[in-house]
Amino acid sequence: MVAPTLATRPLESAVWAALHDVHDPEIPTISVVDLGVVRTVETEEGSVRVELLPTFVGCPAIEVMRTAVEERLRGFADELSVEISFAEPWTSERITEEGRRVLREIGFAPPAALSAGRELSFLPVLPVAECPYCGSRNTTMENAFGPTLCRAIYHCTDCRQPFEQFKEV
Repeated sequence: MVAPTLATRPLESAVWAALHDVHDPEIPTISVVDLGVVRTVETEEGSVRVELLPTFVGCPAIEVMRTAVEERLRGFADELSVEISFAEPWTSERITEEGRRVLREIGFAPPAALSAGRELSFLPVLPVAECPYCGSRNTTMENAFGPTLCRAIYHCTDCRQPFEQFKEV
C-alpha cells in the first residue's frame, strides 16, 4: 500500500507521518517512505504492523531500517510488528517524486520514471545518465557497480563532477 494522502484512520496517518522521519542509513537524506521500501502499514486498535521491502535480496541496510522503524514507532501501539517482506520486489518505480528530488539535490541521479509501454530488464545500467549537478547528458559510466549493487558511478564531462546513478530495478 502506498502512503495514503488522507488516511482514514488517525493512527495510520500518524504512523505514515512518523515513517517520514526514518531515513535510509546509506543515504540519510531520503526517508524510507520516499525510497519506497515501506510496502504496507496496517493499524488496529492497539497494534501496528509495518512491512518493508528490501531494495535487493541481501541488502545490508534493511535490518538497520527495521530497527530504526521499530525505535521510531515505539509507543504508537502496545503491539508493534516490523517485518521484512519479499511478497513483491522493490523497484526503482517505488521512489516518490519527492525522493527523486532529494536524490538529485544531494548529487545522485535517480532512475528515470518508466514511461507507458516501457518495461524494465534486470539491473539495466544506462550508458548515459543525466548529471544531477548541471543537467548535462555528456556523461560516462566509470563503474557499473557503485558502493551498493543498485548504483553505478558516472562522471560528467561538462562540470567534471563524479556522481552515482541509481539503476532501474
